[in-house]
Amino acid sequence: MPDVLESRLKDEREAALPRNGPTLPALHRHLRFKWAFFGAALAVTVLLVLAWHYFSIRESTDDAEIDGHIIPISAKVGGTVVEVDVLDNQPVKAGQVLAKIDPRDYQVAVDRAQADLAQAEASAQAAQTDVPIITTTSGSAVSTAEARLRNAQAGERAARQEVDAVEATETAAKARLAEAEANANKAEHDLARIKPLAAKDEVSQQQYDATIAAAESARAAVASARADVAVAKQNVAVAQSHLTQAQSMVTMAEADVRSAATAPQHVAMSRAQAASADARTAQMRAALAQARLNLDYTVVKAPVDGVVSKKTVQLGEVIAPGQPLMAVVELQDVWVTANFKESQLRNMRPGQQAVIAVDAYGGRKYRGYVDSLSAATGEKFSVLPPENATGNYVKVVQRVPVKIRLNQGEDADESLRPGMSVEPTVITK
Repeated sequence: MPDVLESRLKDEREAALPRNGPTLPALHRHLRFKWAFFGAALAVTVLLVLAWHYFSIRESTDDAEIDGHIIPISAKVGGTVVEVDVLDNQPVKAGQVLAKIDPRDYQVAVDRAQADLAQAEASAQAAQTDVPIITTTSGSAVSTAEARLRNAQAGERAARQEVDAVEATETAAKARLAEAEANANKAEHDLARIKPLAAKDEVSQQQYDATIAAAESARAAVASARADVAVAKQNVAVAQSHLTQAQSMVTMAEADVRSAATAPQHVAMSRAQAASADARTAQMRAALAQARLNLDYTVVKAPVDGVVSKKTVQLGEVIAPGQPLMAVVELQDVWVTANFKESQLRNMRPGQQAVIAVDAYGGRKYRGYVDSLSAATGEKFSVLPPENATGNYVKVVQRVPVKIRLNQGEDADESLRPGMSVEPTVITK
């Protein structure tokens, strides 16, 4: 193709030139210069296109740093520090002892809580044992009281029947007394009438003697009837006393029944006392667990693998709960927080590759990827966020924190430290 183009240009040039124009070598030099200029312009254009494409898919910022977990170690209990087992900037493993607090007071608290728990368990066991006993006793008391009431009521009925019987006997005795008195009165009148006649011998002596005997017999019958009436009255009094006693027994039995009727309340009370004892036991068990936790807290351990920093605790120091002792920096889990301008986030997405240049190591490059973008700009998390609604509004390009994770194995030597300055570049396409 270039040969055809060159031949056509040569023919046109020869046709346009006069007979006495430039020589053929000069034309060749002119043609080579034009092609060299055309090639250079083409090369510069390609380089510019490549450069534009390279930089258009990359977003960089120098407002970035290494972030990581800085775990503050504080005392959960107070006391005197009796042992400090680490130094500043010393690597530690998870579970390694960092410091110890005097445990004697907390051991005493554990012993006291154990004693309280034992006492509460004994009380709970006794209360649980009382429940079936009170239940059985209350049921038996109800049955016994009801049986006693039935017996008392039967005794009262028998006493009433006895009173009725002796009152009937008294009535009969009084009737017999009246009859005997009437007979005696008649016999006296007969004797009074026959006595003058006997004096005149108008009646026989035998008849007179019979009349005297009849009068005496009538008087004896009266005396006997009167004795029967007295006995009947005494029997009535005795029967009345029996009835009164039986009524008292009924009253007492009814009171016993009413007292026994409270048995369900006694059972409920015993069960409530047992439940209260169980709750007290649970409370003492929780107190023992808390005392044991406090005893365990006297040994301060590292929560994760890392490096001790900012150690302030000293041997013999008296510390309070919540007082900071040191910090453990977890170097195995670090990331980059890059504050990109909001205009740079148009094509940025989680998962895109990134290259991180670390200033501390002469721009050493680390590979990573975009983990996530913040839900708000950095100014929204500041102590005094701007109030644009006040009218004092000046438009400023905001920055959005972007979290960039390192690829696995990129920081195996744990050389990155939180706070180091870096320059990440995110490849957006």
